[in-house]
Amino acid sequence: MTASNYDEQNNASGKHGPGTGGCLPMSSPLRVGVYVDVSNIYLNGGYRMQFDVLRDFACRDGALLLRLNAYLAYDAAKADEDHGYRNGQRQFHGALRDLGYKLIVKKVRWYTDSEGERFGKANMDLELAVDALLQCQYLDRVLILSGDGDFAYLLRALQNKGCRTEIIGFDNVSADLKREADLFISGYLIPGLLPLKSEQEWGEFGARMRGICYHYDQEKGFGFLRYLRHISPNLHITDTRDPESPYATAFFHTSQLPQNFDPRVLPSREHVFEFTLRPPAAGDKKDPMAVELTLINT
Repeated sequence: MTASNYDEQNNASGKHGPGTGGCLPMSSPLRVGVYVDVSNIYLNGGYRMQFDVLRDFACRDGALLLRLNAYLAYDAAKADEDHGYRNGQRQFHGALRDLGYKLIVKKVRWYTDSEGERFGKANMDLELAVDALLQCQYLDRVLILSGDGDFAYLLRALQNKGCRTEIIGFDNVSADLKREADLFISGYLIPGLLPLKSEQEWGEFGARMRGICYHYDQEKGFGFLRYLRHISPNLHITDTRDPESPYATAFFHTSQLPQNFDPRVLPSREHVFEFTLRPPAAGDKKDPMAVELTLINT
């Protein structure tokens, strides 16, 4: 559904749409726009990202999805020579369109530097920023997938126009971008967004999971990981004791940390661990255990 379709639909039903001088009824869902910097995400840990799960996350609170944009680079010269690349890109673009994404494609331009080295450029930052600014008048929430710090000022501009801003990234996410966003969440932590090699489903004992260490006892050598059990509108309820919290806690011993990892940096929101979820240890411990921890980002 486009913004103009939304106006026509609501005007026809007697409701005031965005840009008409009226306001939405209290019962109306939030309107969300998603903007994916595909090249940045793919080069920084998100190569196998599931775009259908991204849709689910964007609409986690029943939000109305008005914009779903994916910004991609396309090497036309390579496509002429490499049939595998051309067919792969065609299939990828078709799959995204089937999921409802609007593709904004920019051809790679090739240049030669002063030393004779050839390099390509197809930066989509400007296109993404302009679209988000022009379309935000119809939106309540803007979700951007990128780690590029150049978007930090864009977030401030969107916030000044009344939009809530959210960032999802994997590796090499700008600290400025994290600070400016109303919500930053690592894509590694969203169940199903980046598939794991595991025979068990996320959250089941024996499954590989991802989480962050929110508490660590330096003297006793143990800590607790927090992980998201399922996609939920209650991401702000981080206290796992609250029955409405979508998070859960797993206990780990320092012996399960990766080799050569310095536990003095814990607790940390910046380090994402992958681990195997095991049943609680014998005794009075009620939390499941996290074993075989590996660090998946730096």
